[in-house]
Amino acid sequence: MPTEANRNEAARAAEADTRAAAGKAGRAAAIGRTVTAGRATAAGRATAAGRAATAEAGTARPAPASPLTERQEARRRRILRTCARLAGRGGFDAVQMREVAESSQVALGTLYRYFPSKIHLLVATMQDQLETLHGTLRKKPPAGETPAERVAETLMRAFRALQREPHLADAMVRALTFADRSVSPEVDQVSRQTTMIILDAMELTDPTPEQLSAVRVIEHTWHSALITWLSGRASIAQVRVDIETVCRLVDLTTPESADSR
Repeated sequence: MPTEANRNEAARAAEADTRAAAGKAGRAAAIGRTVTAGRATAAGRATAAGRAATAEAGTARPAPASPLTERQEARRRRILRTCARLAGRGGFDAVQMREVAESSQVALGTLYRYFPSKIHLLVATMQDQLETLHGTLRKKPPAGETPAERVAETLMRAFRALQREPHLADAMVRALTFADRSVSPEVDQVSRQTTMIILDAMELTDPTPEQLSAVRVIEHTWHSALITWLSGRASIAQVRVDIETVCRLVDLTTPESADSR
């Protein structure tokens, strides 16, 4: 028969086993709660990520921009004038978005809705400057006898206008050079505006593909001439020679020249 001491020892051992089992059960329950919580968190993160992806996918294809109201257009032009003034004073680095917003009396967020970056803003400013120049040229068109002479005169007048504000010219050309695909709409507007200026000088309303190709080469040369002049690698005289030379392509693409070949 077991003694009293043995019975007490057996009871203590059983109690210890019970506590150990309870401890294991408690740890298992805690691990289970952690795993469950982790799964819930992961599921929540996945749901949130899904919502974020859905939202991003929804904003990746924005609806076409509606035409600006008269008030919005006035605000946009005020921003462009401010940008031109700041760039004219100190060049590319002087155009800071916060200062543009303050000087234009618009909120910084509003400015970014119109122009997502300084590059967008400066390229749009170049398009605006070319549009103003185009209006001046229409009032006083070039007087050359041939299309090539009129285009060369037009581009040299545009060049002299930029020459009067070299800091502004440098800022705009740098922005045009730095522009990536996100700025394609603004860059395309600059190209279209330049093309219209050249076609007006040529007195063309329905250019042939060959003539449009010549216009593109002239645009590239004019842009390159601006860069080389702004960097101090070309004189005004060299710019004029380059522009007059490339403008001869215009005469080579006229129907009369094509017939003679």
